Amino acid sequence: MNQEVVKKMTSKQRYVRRDKPEILAPAGSLEKLKFAVTYGADAVYIGGQAYGLRSNADNFSFEEMREGSEFAAARGAKVYVATNIYAHNEDIDGIAAYLRSIADAGVTGIIVADPAIIETCQHVAPELEVHLSTQQSTTNWRSVQFWKEQGVHRVVLAREVGFEEIRKIKDQVDIEIEQFVHGAMCSSYSGRCVLSNHFTDRDSNRGGCCQSCRWQYDLFLEEESITPTKDEPFMMSSKDLCMIEHIPDIIEAGIDSLKIEGRMRSIHYVATVVHAYRQAVDRYFENPAEYTFDSQWLVEIEKAANRPLNTGFFFEAPDEEDHIFGPEDKRTPFDFCGVVKRYDVARGMVNIQQRNHFKPGQMIEFFGPTGVKFRQIVEEIFDDEGTKLTAARHPMQSVWFKVDQPVSEYDLVRRQIKQVLKTL
Repeated sequence: MNQEVVKKMTSKQRYVRRDKPEILAPAGSLEKLKFAVTYGADAVYIGGQAYGLRSNADNFSFEEMREGSEFAAARGAKVYVATNIYAHNEDIDGIAAYLRSIADAGVTGIIVADPAIIETCQHVAPELEVHLSTQQSTTNWRSVQFWKEQGVHRVVLAREVGFEEIRKIKDQVDIEIEQFVHGAMCSSYSGRCVLSNHFTDRDSNRGGCCQSCRWQYDLFLEEESITPTKDEPFMMSSKDLCMIEHIPDIIEAGIDSLKIEGRMRSIHYVATVVHAYRQAVDRYFENPAEYTFDSQWLVEIEKAANRPLNTGFFFEAPDEEDHIFGPEDKRTPFDFCGVVKRYDVARGMVNIQQRNHFKPGQMIEFFGPTGVKFRQIVEEIFDDEGTKLTAARHPMQSVWFKVDQPVSEYDLVRRQIKQVLKTL
């Protein structure tokens, strides 16, 4: 970390907050929403079946929005819906009815980039909070002031904004600020990419990004091939953002909402990352002056991470060390094996909904909303009819086996497949 930046951060704590910032988690499905909230999220952001930027996620019907909002509200959490496309003429006609239906489902607010959708929401669903999407690439306090004057409740800053810029914005404008603190980074400027459109006719700014920046390319100089070697197959693939080690800086800069990227990620990823940030934020507010980072939080995150990690633009602009050029090993160190559905106290057996292959003789780990519970060897596995199985090999299969300790609904089961290493 740049030492001059550290000096400025510690000697100029201009922003003093007394309330905890929001931990905002991704939820690509109703099931992921429930896990995110259960594992400690204060709010989740979801996509509906139109006007959002993750068209390949499961996304929510209005009925699922209502169920998700009721589940979240009962646990003190909120739901925001991403309506952050840049609308074309053919998108306009249905926006008003769509926003009204979102409001009727009990959602707290929308995340939006297009001024036409902002204006429409203010007229037809004024009870919805309006959060300006990072797609607007907002990077300075004058722009934030402009959007506040347009009635926006919160601004999601561009990923390219650093700590000193955030502090300046909070000094100048009294508005909620949301910033990504964890997840994938975009090689383009806060999502303003046209590579996907050009190569596949899938519009990045209308929900169809094909992640062209993470492809392997052949390069030519006129007729001469200058393709990278097999040891360096990538040229644009950025490392993932991880700010778990810098919670005091985040809080003291005045960020109101800590956003985790990943509506397309697994339940295991969302639950693991949310729980780690929940622990870190809560630890800070127990005693800010005596706060210390627990390296176990990073170990837990690495159990679900699938790319190397860095600190993005928070301290200084990323350089070549913050990109992936060599072979990319995406395999996570743990396999997500399944979800606990029921625990039979009398028999000491657990019912698991399988998500990845596991079998008798393997060591597994139970993980819940309070953290890692215990590890044990899987003994015999049975199906719902009591038939002994050689393995749990079918996706979503319901299986039973004995457990050494009690477990609960929403606990997860995972199996270590390689050593966890620190990657920051």
